[in-house]
Amino acid sequence: MRVDLDADYIVVGAGSAGAALAARLSEDPSLSVLLLEAGEPDKAMELHVPAAFSKLFRGSYDWNYDTVPQPNLEGRTIFWPRGKTLGGSSSLNAMMWVRGFAADYDEWAQTAGDAWSWESLLPFFRAVERTQDPVDDTQGADGPQSVEHQRDPRPHTAVFLRAVAEAGFPVTAPNLASGQGFSQTMVSQHRGGRASTADAYLRPARGRKNLRVVTGAHVRKVTFGPSTGSGTVGAGSGTVGAGSGTGGSGSGTGPRATGVYVDIDGITRHATARHEVILAGGAINTPQLLMLSGIGPAEHLAEHGIPVVVDAPEVGANLQDHLVAGLAPNAKGGTLYGAEKPAQLVKYLTQRKGMLTSNVAEAYGFVRTSVAEGRGEPEGLPDIEIIFAPVPYVGEGLVPTPAEGLTVGAILLRPVSRGSIRLASADPLDKPVIDPAYLSDEEGMDAAALTAGLLACERIIATAAFDEIRAPGWVQPDDGDSLTPEERAELSMRRYSHTLYHPAGTVRMGMDAAAPVDPELRVRGVEGLRVADASVMPTVIRGHTNAPSIVIGEVAASLLRG
Repeated sequence: MRVDLDADYIVVGAGSAGAALAARLSEDPSLSVLLLEAGEPDKAMELHVPAAFSKLFRGSYDWNYDTVPQPNLEGRTIFWPRGKTLGGSSSLNAMMWVRGFAADYDEWAQTAGDAWSWESLLPFFRAVERTQDPVDDTQGADGPQSVEHQRDPRPHTAVFLRAVAEAGFPVTAPNLASGQGFSQTMVSQHRGGRASTADAYLRPARGRKNLRVVTGAHVRKVTFGPSTGSGTVGAGSGTVGAGSGTGGSGSGTGPRATGVYVDIDGITRHATARHEVILAGGAINTPQLLMLSGIGPAEHLAEHGIPVVVDAPEVGANLQDHLVAGLAPNAKGGTLYGAEKPAQLVKYLTQRKGMLTSNVAEAYGFVRTSVAEGRGEPEGLPDIEIIFAPVPYVGEGLVPTPAEGLTVGAILLRPVSRGSIRLASADPLDKPVIDPAYLSDEEGMDAAALTAGLLACERIIATAAFDEIRAPGWVQPDDGDSLTPEERAELSMRRYSHTLYHPAGTVRMGMDAAAPVDPELRVRGVEGLRVADASVMPTVIRGHTNAPSIVIGEVAASLLRG
């Protein structure tokens, strides 16, 4: 049956932001919304069982990306899983609900205006959550997203938090606006099962006639027609035409987005938007699609024979990601190593309890290292997050759990290094070139901070409390007992580190004319085109990107609905 591809709004990407945006827009029955998702429906059981998320890596629900070789990580390529299904990466991630610090969003406000401050965004966070706000203990507005305490954490997690306190770090409530210490992780779950944005937003909206969700729809490029000089546009085809510069507000400054070319069932079709096209493909796919559509660095586009619509040098630049390096001591038993036993599956299916409800990263906390001041970190803010898992998370999650073990890892929160997303070719089906440029800053500040973070992990592992759950020896690094703490840190950072799955910043928003997107998420130099996903973040937050990505989708819907 032929799918109707004409709508008021086209949203490209049904991930954390896109699903929230499309569902919120469709609450207005006068608007029609077409949501295009390259992946298939989220039917696999592993998408819904929390502890099974790494089994989805390299599979059909994963974009299956890899970086270019990283010189500062022993020349390794780093695996970057990204969700390719309804819910996007919210269907693949570790479900950690970590807002970040108020200062992170106030920094956005300095770049992109007061609408992006903590005070302005807090109501959106509360609307998304179904839990009490830990700052003022008042109930947030009911929203579609389930955010819960863990249903059945491993006993090791409580011991870890006692070890943290013994090591001199504060244990606090989660998601504080400031002063956040260590906490048991709040999770995006409902009754022990994953609550992706497909679960929380799209399923409640599926009965609306004005929302059409098309899966298996790979968007090739945005199409453009003549500027209308107004806020609306009629349906039509149109092709990419000559464009204008990077300045302006994003309205009335160039050609207008009329829709997208999209492959469905092997046929390229033109989906048309009467009002606007919103890209929500994430920090990798959105800059790729913009460049394929002629919006990006002119010289780079010319290399691939792509006509320039807007010369936007910062599209694909400013890539930031959280690098994590983990230490994995042996454990005495009872860890998630036993999660695949038949009894655990029965317990999950009958009670929604047991090891399979675990999000794996069951606790986390923030520390300010001795190198923070030299890196220019503002007073009172952390530069490292420490994460705990009651299992040895090794081999980038791509190998079976090797033994009873634990993971205590350090995460570089605010990298000085900046990477990029670039096209490999003009073929929309070719994977983009991903270079996060990990630990590449000339002063070596990133490596110094991550090393200091790993030494803080060593302090926790060395406590008497932690001895209650660890066994002699190491799962990782190899032969760890023969190394000093400094040597273990260096080896873990260079040989075993990997992404924490938080790419951001590649189509940053800002009030300055060089920012590809303005504070209302409009792409500069054209009309009728916006971006709503982690790519617009000017800086990556001191936290996890899923929560703010959903909020960006909520904000985008609010902007479009006026």
